[in-house]
Amino acid sequence: MSEIAERTLTHLVDAWFARFGEALAARDAAALSALFVADSYWRDAVALTWHLTTTCGNAPVVQALLERTHAMQANGFAVDPKRAAPRRVRRVGAEVVEALFKFETATGIGAGVVRLIPVPRDPSRLRAWMLFTSLEGLKGRVEPIGRHRPSGQSLSRDFRGPNWLDQRRADAAYADRDPVVLVVGGGHAGLGVAARLKMQGVDTLIIDREARIGDNWRNRYHALTLHNQVQVGHLPYVPYPATWPTYLPKDKLANWFEAYVEMLELNFWTRTELLRGGTYDDARQRWNLDLRLADGSIRRMHPRHLIMATGANGLPVMPDVPGLADFRGKVVHSSGYGDGDDWTGRHAIVLGTGTSGHDIAQDLHGAGAHVTMVQRSPTLVMGIEPSGQLAYTLYDEGPSLDDCDLIAATTPTPLARKTHTMFTRQAKEFDREILAGLERAGFELDFGEDDTGWQFKFLTRGGGYYFNVGCSELIIAGEVRLEQHRDLERFEAGGMRLRDGRLVPADLVVCATGYLNQGAMLRHLLGDAIADRAGPVWGFGDELELRNMYMRTGHPGLWFIAGGLPQCRINSKYLALQIKAIEDGLIPLTRG
Repeated sequence: MSEIAERTLTHLVDAWFARFGEALAARDAAALSALFVADSYWRDAVALTWHLTTTCGNAPVVQALLERTHAMQANGFAVDPKRAAPRRVRRVGAEVVEALFKFETATGIGAGVVRLIPVPRDPSRLRAWMLFTSLEGLKGRVEPIGRHRPSGQSLSRDFRGPNWLDQRRADAAYADRDPVVLVVGGGHAGLGVAARLKMQGVDTLIIDREARIGDNWRNRYHALTLHNQVQVGHLPYVPYPATWPTYLPKDKLANWFEAYVEMLELNFWTRTELLRGGTYDDARQRWNLDLRLADGSIRRMHPRHLIMATGANGLPVMPDVPGLADFRGKVVHSSGYGDGDDWTGRHAIVLGTGTSGHDIAQDLHGAGAHVTMVQRSPTLVMGIEPSGQLAYTLYDEGPSLDDCDLIAATTPTPLARKTHTMFTRQAKEFDREILAGLERAGFELDFGEDDTGWQFKFLTRGGGYYFNVGCSELIIAGEVRLEQHRDLERFEAGGMRLRDGRLVPADLVVCATGYLNQGAMLRHLLGDAIADRAGPVWGFGDELELRNMYMRTGHPGLWFIAGGLPQCRINSKYLALQIKAIEDGLIPLTRG
């Protein structure tokens, strides 16, 4: 790789795209095959397949590209001069030439990333290892931002008509219409996808049970601070102020959500709940949904699309622990925990050793409580810095946020697993002293399936890890006691009885025992028939993508979005573009 001079990178990449375009135009499978390595990958995000899908291997990639580029009339593949220039980088442990490119189809404008490797003994020729294509926008629809922003002249010049505030109130009231899209959940996932849909001109309403926008963060435990750094966690269109701290406190983020809704003029109903028992009318292609409004009244709505944005973790899980009903103290799920001020000098037991369990134990200890954690299963632990940030080092490399998001979406799942295995190996070295101390204290460690680390724990089970911000040191020092769940015999009135006869006294039991995913929430709200038709949610399926996330599901007009702030920011665009394409008649309502 060092044989390739920086000044020649663009030239070499241009030459690769020229040959790529010629092979596609001629539908020459052999010529196209020669441009890819044997173990090549192509990931498409809605641009050529109207789907999120990954294809592995030279022959399948070549066949799929020929079929899809022909069907979509894709052309104009070339380095995008408006994006970061081609550069040499290290990805998945290999040195590659990474180039951001543009293209178009009959219906859309596309962007992508290609990672190229020099041909052995001929570094002047490159072959593709990874190709990523994504839909950036639909032809004929320009987002009203920047120089395309609305002029606002009618609002400032029409003295006899309604002003801006009058129009906003009328728009958000839905007195004479139903929204095209109903988003259930007003966290970052719901806000992001609603913002994307608004920019596509799709009428969208967000509903949330909380009393105030942002309460889904504001009402969490007192000490909560984000573990992602600020440069990674922006919402679409409006970045955080440059003065903000690296790690955001929950209340600061909650207030930002409230401001975001106002700045982007999103329609949002608080104190509004989707009632159980909604149905879908296949003939009319619309939902029949009942909402309980803030005043207690019921409003029936008929949106064409329903987006479940209730979070990767939905319904709280309470553990089945012998004797817990006999305990005379307070029992609360971690989602209902506030702070430790009421428990100073008293005894608390925290069931669970994930992020919430550790944070709550540390908060209780800081308030002067006597805390015992109960470990139910081995847990991944890593330091918040640098280990916890290894997955996001891309965002410190220099490209713009949009370019980083494009690059971040590139790596297919099999190679992402390898990447995170490398991160886990690095993290073990960074954190070796803390990990050794935890093991001496009896803490059981786990690093994910095949050592793929915290990210794949999140993507498959939604938890099971902790970014250490101080609780590990408390466990090592014995200031927070540790017991294993297998040693628990039962709870009784005064606390937790262990199998060796000891009683761990308690006034409070916090169940940091996780949540069921969105599939369970859907089943709870809309029943088995709709949930079964939609299919499984979260985790990985045969297509190496998160199952039924950000894409058309098995049920018409039903969508799911969840994940961390960067994950939802990236994928909200693809979800919104699919809905816009459906509304414009470009693709059917249900995936074939």
